[in-house]
Amino acid sequence: MPVRPVVALAGGVGAARFLEGLVQAIPASDLTVIVNTGDDRDFFGLRVCPDLDIVTYTLAGRVRRDTGWGLEGDTFQALDALRGLRDDAWFQLGDRDLATHIHRSARLAEGAGLAEVTAEIAERFGVGVELLPMTEDPAPTVVVRNDGRRTHFEEYLVRDGSPDDVASVDLSQAERAEPAPGVIEAIRGARTLLLCPSNPVVSIGPIRAVRGVEAELQRRGDAVAVSPIVGGRPVKGPADRLLRAQGTEVSARGVAGLYAGIASGLVIDQADAGQAGEIESLGLRVSVLDTLMTNPAIARSVAEAALALAETS
Repeated sequence: MPVRPVVALAGGVGAARFLEGLVQAIPASDLTVIVNTGDDRDFFGLRVCPDLDIVTYTLAGRVRRDTGWGLEGDTFQALDALRGLRDDAWFQLGDRDLATHIHRSARLAEGAGLAEVTAEIAERFGVGVELLPMTEDPAPTVVVRNDGRRTHFEEYLVRDGSPDDVASVDLSQAERAEPAPGVIEAIRGARTLLLCPSNPVVSIGPIRAVRGVEAELQRRGDAVAVSPIVGGRPVKGPADRLLRAQGTEVSARGVAGLYAGIASGLVIDQADAGQAGEIESLGLRVSVLDTLMTNPAIARSVAEAALALAETS
């Protein structure tokens, strides 16, 4: 497998928008993206890989723009019909979106690996980027609630609305998982390694937990990350609740602390410019700019800032 010059670790809507900017700055053929699969789950007998799908649909230019997930213009007639038959139809699966999950599930049942199927789907969507699942093994992220309940991350996020009752996050399944084909080789051989503005706990965290990944990241120690926290708040999603649950400050400074040891640079928003000195004291170089990716031009500027930091390492 050829090694791509740029490798990014990713998961979620923020990562997909960053990657959309990144492929404006570099050729898509130069990029490999290792994607979180801790959110993967079977729904109604179909394998759904939320982060892989968000990245695929976004890079294909077909994502639903108002949400950052699903397919633009999709309908939900099948889901509406399911709700008339069962009480657990809470996950949003559009009618055309279902085709992806049906194909994936059928190919997996035929014996294909998730990496192979992911590549097939990306090719059919016209995505020139190489997408790799972090693992082909089951590696569900489990959110432990204050009352002791253990819920799959998608149950916590979508079904329950991501409440503030998180006691801890269990990544033990990811810790037992083997990396998917090509993952370690990609990290080891990349010229530039990027950590997308993803949730550090449940998007980047599961990738780091997969066997051998953290050791390889620490061996390099030169990743450049983009903070998903702006002005003390996550841009999207429940990162604040999850960071607090593990005792991490909800700030760009807190993100820097999590990435110290594997990263040499951090892109932060101008709202957090006052933290730059403290972040640099942790050994990370800092780039400060507008990181709220409200349009493709800003996404490209964030990607270019990350690449520039990597070039100076």
